[in-house]
Amino acid sequence: MTLLIKNGRVINPGDKTVRRADIYVKDGVIAEIIDLPSGEADDSCAAGGADGVIGMKDGAADAAAGGIGAIDDAADAADGVIGMKDGAADAAAGGIGAIDDVADAADGVIDAAGAYCMPGFIDMHVHLRDPGLTYKEDIATGGAAALHGGFTTIVAMPNTKPVADCPEVITYVQRRAAEVTKVHVLQVGSVTKGMAGEELSDIRGMAKAGCICLSEDGKSVMNSDLYRDAMRMAAEEDMTVLAHCEDINLVHGGVLNADGKAAQLGMPGITNAVEDIIAARDILLAKETGVRLHLCHCSTRDSVEMVRLAKADGVHVTAEVCPHHFSLSSDAIDGDDANFKMNPPLRTREDMETLRRGLSEDIMDVIATDHAPHAAEEKAQSIRKAPFGIVGLETAAALTYTNLVKPGLLTMMQMAEKMSYRPAQILGLNKGVIEVGAPADLTIFDADRAWTVDPDQFRSKGRNTPFAGMTLFGKVTATIVDGEVAFSELPVTP
Repeated sequence: MTLLIKNGRVINPGDKTVRRADIYVKDGVIAEIIDLPSGEADDSCAAGGADGVIGMKDGAADAAAGGIGAIDDAADAADGVIGMKDGAADAAAGGIGAIDDVADAADGVIDAAGAYCMPGFIDMHVHLRDPGLTYKEDIATGGAAALHGGFTTIVAMPNTKPVADCPEVITYVQRRAAEVTKVHVLQVGSVTKGMAGEELSDIRGMAKAGCICLSEDGKSVMNSDLYRDAMRMAAEEDMTVLAHCEDINLVHGGVLNADGKAAQLGMPGITNAVEDIIAARDILLAKETGVRLHLCHCSTRDSVEMVRLAKADGVHVTAEVCPHHFSLSSDAIDGDDANFKMNPPLRTREDMETLRRGLSEDIMDVIATDHAPHAAEEKAQSIRKAPFGIVGLETAAALTYTNLVKPGLLTMMQMAEKMSYRPAQILGLNKGVIEVGAPADLTIFDADRAWTVDPDQFRSKGRNTPFAGMTLFGKVTATIVDGEVAFSELPVTP
């Protein structure tokens, strides 16, 4: 199987370059990258506009001052990054070299003119609900949602039914994913059996089955001694611990952030300390045990500061922020609407702005969705009774572009780093770059496309999103996995 993606603006976080180029894919890997003539080289790997642009209801959007601007030095050295001789690519072993010859040799051609070609997105935080909760989502529908959102690899959390606490469940998900989706699915193992917090799961057995991460996502292991033992074992097995930080003893039935919005709606609140206390504990345990710690869905201003200090102290810690936490504050909650209920909750505007700054300054490493689908009748209940969580796979890229890149808080390179390159590094995957010999997991992203979020168009079973009706900027138009077109709005010509 061969594929040519032509005329794209190719972003490679591996060497921090962006240029106009054709990508030739053969047998699942990138076989050749052919720069377009130097006069056509792209010089915009960043975007600017009005600060704080958020998708607006009813199809309207704030005017972005200056539109999409180019950063002067984003790609000044684009010419010749892949060696060029007399206008043609250097001959690689078995390579083709001439653009026309490549097009003639390809089984399929996608014209990505005007769009970015990015390394396939990697989501470190997804709930597939399979096994056992497939009325909410299953591996096939979750995989379809991932592809629709540009994700080529997703990391599935263990709070399924039964819990993913043994090799058998890990193997089931791996086998089922291979049968029903093209997305690479990495199943996380739980820290404790049944996520009950009392006895460690079969960590070594899961590692042998191919599990590379542990998490108790949805709760924290409150027994610090037990958790430390798990971290030590994870370090020995070269596994990463993905930490949901929540001191359950401080929650007291809270459903929204403890601020004026919760008081206005008469809802019990969740303070920042609920998250921050466990984040501090987990960082200290990671420092002691040497494990690689990744903090999930950080939502507070102090979590950003703790990550900064921990990194400066040499702790092996990384952190993610979800699009809903950098796109919305609790001010956006529109009455008793459970589509605004997630855990951690939407925080104050100060928290939101600090998260944005943490991403901009590369303190926070990853953008992940915490995709958490629920049945419509579950989320139709009051905020008090409805389950926590929203879907995110199909809106994440556009929310990132709209609220971070378009306002100039992130460059396109940083978007690629946080949605692909850094997740690949953290997980130890040979992914996240566009280089000859790398796996051909690619996402085509049209930054110029404006679209309105319509949950009825989601591939996910879940429709629970607070972004319905908002106009966003940037659209995934194709997703390629292992060199095969897994999703495309663009024609694939023979």
